[in-house]
Amino acid sequence: MKQQKYDSVNTTAFKIKILIKSSIAALSLGAAMLLLSCQSKVEADLPSKLIEQEELPTVDATNFEMTYTDSGIVRYRLTTPRLLEYENKKDPYTEFPDGFHIVEFDKNQNVTSGISANYGKRFKKEQKWLAIGNVVAVNADGDTLKTEKLTWLRKEKRIFSDKYVRLIKNDQVITGIGLESDENLKNWKILQPKGTLYVNEEK
Repeated sequence: MKQQKYDSVNTTAFKIKILIKSSIAALSLGAAMLLLSCQSKVEADLPSKLIEQEELPTVDATNFEMTYTDSGIVRYRLTTPRLLEYENKKDPYTEFPDGFHIVEFDKNQNVTSGISANYGKRFKKEQKWLAIGNVVAVNADGDTLKTEKLTWLRKEKRIFSDKYVRLIKNDQVITGIGLESDENLKNWKILQPKGTLYVNEEK
């Protein structure tokens, strides 16, 4: 009788042990699935968050003015109503959505050239400037270039445009499509000349 009772207790204990192990296994499996689910959600959200971070400007400034110096000498002065800088982009750039104005100085602080536009973009790695809308570039001689789009390659010290251009020199207005020149508008070439007008004739 005692043996039967002992066997019954052992059987019950064995069943309880199995039940506990099964419950622990089920809980472990559930926790693992929940962890994997959370991890998958985090990993799924991560790319979109990185993309969002890339799209946000690292700098947003209004009524901005910056002076570029070389060996203590002012070489460029930039003014803009608004500046947006995107340092997190693969190709970092600075944007001037409301336009910009740049003035260049020589070592004696004389103005040698200037450029303004309704919109601008500066690519940091390439040192390339893009000016769009009502672009006006003026050199030290007072020669003035007007166009709707102009690219300035600072490393190569040259500018070019593939749009309609008007180059005003002394009493002449030279027009055409496309232009290539050094950044000082000294050695220039209009790719498709349209004509030359004299100021008196234009009036």
